[in-house]
Amino acid sequence: MAFWFLIASVVIALAAAAAVWFGQKRETARVEGLRLALGQSAAPTACTTVDFATLAALPPPVLRYFRRVLNDGQKVIQAAYFSQTGALRTSLQTAHWSAFTARQWVVPAAPGFVWSARVAMPLATHVGVQDSYVAGAGSGRVSLLSALAVAAESGQPELNAGALHRYLAEAVWYPTALLPQFGVVWTPINDHAALATLSDHGITVTLEFRFKPTGEVSGIYSPGRYGRFAGQYRQVPWEGHFADDFEQAGLRVPRRGEVGWYDEQGALQLVWKGELRDARYEFVS
Repeated sequence: MAFWFLIASVVIALAAAAAVWFGQKRETARVEGLRLALGQSAAPTACTTVDFATLAALPPPVLRYFRRVLNDGQKVIQAAYFSQTGALRTSLQTAHWSAFTARQWVVPAAPGFVWSARVAMPLATHVGVQDSYVAGAGSGRVSLLSALAVAAESGQPELNAGALHRYLAEAVWYPTALLPQFGVVWTPINDHAALATLSDHGITVTLEFRFKPTGEVSGIYSPGRYGRFAGQYRQVPWEGHFADDFEQAGLRVPRRGEVGWYDEQGALQLVWKGELRDARYEFVS
């Protein structure tokens, strides 16, 4: 009896390992498919170089920002790749932070991104998290051990808008995407802030960008970004901060960022803190 119990245990373990292996292959292929679709969705752009002479009418803090983080005459970004480390909270109700590592691909001319993360869980396990905005559609997916999908959604109008909001906020990491030639409309607020509005596939989002005295972006704010709370989408105030700017490939970008939602008491509850570990850029030829 013990012998057959041992054999059955081995067979079950092998079957479970095979299921995880095939599941991970499937999830990896899904990410690759999103990356391919992202590249194919890029529209041709007439803007190939940064030209400060075309930016004179922008709000003063926006013009100072571009002069600080870009160089006149440099090529615009065609694609960007990042690796990140950090920690996140899965909801405003939990105080627990989970460590993550992630990879992200961005194509400004699409516009869109694909983010693939591995989030640590108890007992040396993890969940895979995929977020994307491709061809006007946002998507999110969570899979146990990066193999077995436990939650997935895509294409809901609120999810689409939330994903485009994220793309716009994270454009500080691919700053030529914030140029007017890439569809961003800038509206002045004061000498240290301006509104950026971006429309894509019938979706329009607006973010307040806040600038440091030195010119870089210090943070972003939306009075109502869509998020999922208690199973329902709601527009909730959303804010992010950026720090530790550094030079990379002729660009000046922040190394660290954090974002969160305002709760019902008006307190900012951070839910994501991350740091760039690698940043690579492809520029238009």
